[in-house]
Amino acid sequence: MSHIATGDGGPLPVTVLLVEDDEVIRRSVAMALERYGYRVSTADDGLTGLELFRAGGHDLLLLDVMLPGLDGIGLCRRIRETSMDPILMMSARGDDLDVISGLEAGADDYVVKPVDTAVLVARIRSLLRRATYPPATSSPAATSPATYSQVTSSPATYSPAGASADPAVPAAAGSAGPQPGPRHHHGARLRFGDLAIDTGGLEVFLAGEPIALAPTELRLLLEFAAHPGIVLDRETLLRDVWDYDWDGDTRVVDLCVQRLRKKIGAGRIETVRGFGYKLRR
Repeated sequence: MSHIATGDGGPLPVTVLLVEDDEVIRRSVAMALERYGYRVSTADDGLTGLELFRAGGHDLLLLDVMLPGLDGIGLCRRIRETSMDPILMMSARGDDLDVISGLEAGADDYVVKPVDTAVLVARIRSLLRRATYPPATSSPAATSPATYSQVTSSPATYSPAGASADPAVPAAAGSAGPQPGPRHHHGARLRFGDLAIDTGGLEVFLAGEPIALAPTELRLLLEFAAHPGIVLDRETLLRDVWDYDWDGDTRVVDLCVQRLRKKIGAGRIETVRGFGYKLRR
């Protein structure tokens, strides 16, 4: 059994809560993850999944979109009321509507069923690393790729260095509930017109009012703020924000940019056709 290294050196098992109503898929995914060293608990409907989540002890949640009782979107929203644990949604179709609904409900990422085991494990590892190592943006010139070099050799292990001493990272201004990951920020307030980003407190303000951003939205904004006026292509953003060191689905970048624009202003992030996106100075 693989473990998470804690601040005092004591091992904790890496546990995934899998909520999937299809018995064949549920068993096959659970067995695949267990072969990689993960501990998996399962539920076949949304309400049971919510009960298991509230019982605690899970490091990541893997939720199907279509669930009886309480669907995956509703379950994701309920979880986000109290927790910022990593959430990976599974969609049978991969339609933009399903993806958008899942991401707007608070999911961090999605996969399309049937799920290739190697892809699923890569996504899980990426989410765990992102929860553990937030981007260390402290100035407009700062860069974040180095924060992602702190990875481990085991697919089912991540090691939050100093986790026992560091305060938790808030997901966004005004958010509540426990927040994952150590904090590596040392305070700088970046301004782009009436948009202000407190990189130490991980808070975002528009015209002086706090904006609540989902964790991935905040990471994306911090990445843009670290390179103001510079065009960042989708592959770069997948690597530096989503931590994909393989060919990820670039739609997740476009959808997250759309959501971020709705919150900070449609004209703040410019599309450079054929290349990518940039944050206007």
